Amino acid sequence: MAAPNDPIVIDYAKPTLKERTAIMFHQLPKATSNYLISLVPIVQWIHQYRLSWLVQDMIAGITVGMLIVPQGIAYAKIANLDPQYGLYTSFVGVSLYCFFGTSKDISIGPITIVSLLVGQAVQQVTAIHPEITGPEVAVTLSLFAGVITLLISLTRLGILVELIPEPVIAGYMTGSAITISFGQWPKVFGIERVDSRDADYIILYEFFKNINTTKLDAAFGITALVILYGIKFSSSRLSKRFPKLSKPIFLLNIMRSGLIVIFGTVISYLVNRQHRGHPLISIIKDVPAGFDAMAIPSLNITVLKDASVTLPPIVLILILEHISIAKAFSRTNNYTIDPNQEIFAIGLSNLVGSFFGAYPSTGAFSRTAVMARSGVKTPIAGVFSGAIVVLALYALTPAFYYIPESILAAVVIHAVLDLMAGPKFLKSLWRSSMIEFILFLITVVIACFVDIETAIYVSVGLYLFLLFLKLARPHVISISRVKLNGIHDRKAPLCFDVESPLTNKSLTTLLNESSLPKEAETQCIYIDDQDMHFKDRVEVLPEGILIIKPTQSILYLNANWVTERILDIVKLHTRPNNEIVTTDSDERPWNEVTSKNTMSSDTSRPCLEVVLFDFSSVYRIDFTALHALISLKLAMEKYAGTDIEWHFCSIANPEVRQLLLQSNFGQLPPLQGESALTVASGSMELDKEMSTCEQYKATHVRDRLIPVDKYPAFHWDIPSAVCSISKRRQHQKKINH
Repeated sequence: MAAPNDPIVIDYAKPTLKERTAIMFHQLPKATSNYLISLVPIVQWIHQYRLSWLVQDMIAGITVGMLIVPQGIAYAKIANLDPQYGLYTSFVGVSLYCFFGTSKDISIGPITIVSLLVGQAVQQVTAIHPEITGPEVAVTLSLFAGVITLLISLTRLGILVELIPEPVIAGYMTGSAITISFGQWPKVFGIERVDSRDADYIILYEFFKNINTTKLDAAFGITALVILYGIKFSSSRLSKRFPKLSKPIFLLNIMRSGLIVIFGTVISYLVNRQHRGHPLISIIKDVPAGFDAMAIPSLNITVLKDASVTLPPIVLILILEHISIAKAFSRTNNYTIDPNQEIFAIGLSNLVGSFFGAYPSTGAFSRTAVMARSGVKTPIAGVFSGAIVVLALYALTPAFYYIPESILAAVVIHAVLDLMAGPKFLKSLWRSSMIEFILFLITVVIACFVDIETAIYVSVGLYLFLLFLKLARPHVISISRVKLNGIHDRKAPLCFDVESPLTNKSLTTLLNESSLPKEAETQCIYIDDQDMHFKDRVEVLPEGILIIKPTQSILYLNANWVTERILDIVKLHTRPNNEIVTTDSDERPWNEVTSKNTMSSDTSRPCLEVVLFDFSSVYRIDFTALHALISLKLAMEKYAGTDIEWHFCSIANPEVRQLLLQSNFGQLPPLQGESALTVASGSMELDKEMSTCEQYKATHVRDRLIPVDKYPAFHWDIPSAVCSISKRRQHQKKINH
């Protein structure tokens, strides 16, 4: 049994294939059972449901239901579909989600961007094939979007969506908001000579060209916009001024869209009841009651082929929008979600929705925010939202006849403008990354001047290209050290730039604290030798030792680049000790450019003897990288004219350690022969280093217990590695003497 003060010996024994197979088969039944149960999360919590939650779930569900009805009708117009299809879409999403979702706040239904994409697909397909109806196109998209999303969930490929950065998402949302709002402004003014399928700049031109044809619709639309924004901006101030009325003000704020539609419909009825055949303003007219579109969806290959360009961005947006909203509200309300299960819920909702005549749907931010603010307790609230939609479909469809088109357009504009990136976001993005800011602008411009699909493809492609460059060209750092105390004037404290990764008040205090014990003067910190904050305080490492840190995993993408940079660092800090390299020999490579001055100045640098690699940032290493490292070692030894010891510390991943062992990087060559350490200056430097190591370990009990690796070339951290290397070199010196 090990004593308490004995060092911990690190060794990761890799289990055999037989052991791993046995463990897998032993865990398979339970894992299968858990997987199947995880597909229906309601089974895991319904038995804990409290009746006290029912009232709050009912209130939240009914509130969202009253919001989802006017939104569903409005979004159906964006999708170039009749109003009832927006209600079909709303019903299926909110009703099914409670069985398969893991968020209590999410409300699934139609959203603006997906509605726009569906509308574009409907226009494209029906223009080419007049015999195909818009609902048929929408249902086909819902069916295949559901199937693809389900496959992504079941194969656990949802992680691929995380490759898309926030600036790209913000860019296409901003571009979509501009495109949608431009398409709705002619409806607000009742202008009929503008084709909403045109590019934004054409719509804007045609709008002002035909502004003289404005109709009575403008009175409804503009008034609705003024009231909507008036309620939005005044509600927070009124709540602070009248705290006792905060609840009614909150309800007024979240229900403002529905109330505007109700009041607008009443006024429209009063204006048009004598003009039913020729209404004075544009109204939506007849809305069929019930679920008239329920049917088994037909697999129309023609629709799929012509709408195939639109399908991938629809699936992408369904997942991105839903997961980002679910994560945001789960963090706010202190619970966790399962992203893959959320993707499963989206896929199933769209698959089932295609049998009800629905078009693609996902979680919506506005409805989710209302659900959360209404005090929802569980996902069951969605059932009550679905009940309100059913009530609207069966009992309220006659009232939908007089809903003004201009008011629906105003509701849409009011909703989508909240999707645009604000000045605060743009300022933050500009300060943090100019490249991502430019990527955001490119996405917005393409979305406005071409289309949403192209914007998504181009921006994601550009970002993946930049990500590829970042992975293929990582930084490789040469490490130096700085003593914490005793190496500088205490009256001249170290100053750090606030943007430096080494900024730390406690470090500054440690560097300048006069009350520290004298033994603490042996402590060092290890830093990038290019860090300008320490340029006058860097202490030279023991002669012949280099410490190098790759800042990313070493893979086939960057293996050659990393090894070339490491060799550059070696040549910069050490001199060659190979006769072919150092002399004007006939064996010198024909393309080696040297001069007498260069060769004579080499003596100012030490010969390379030991390389210590800090692998704290190397989480993966592959076959190509291992072979590149082996070739690098041979190149170093050729340059140095002798065997080079390779040491590794702070290995982040046991798998990396195992791969290094398989390539014989864990062992060190035996000590032998005479060494350059017999030079007086080298001996003095080594003795000084050993004194530092021993004093450090003697005065710091914590470091007596630093884990020791089973293999001599692997170390816990840089300080322990330097001490171990120095001990080994001291032993070599004694042998030589």
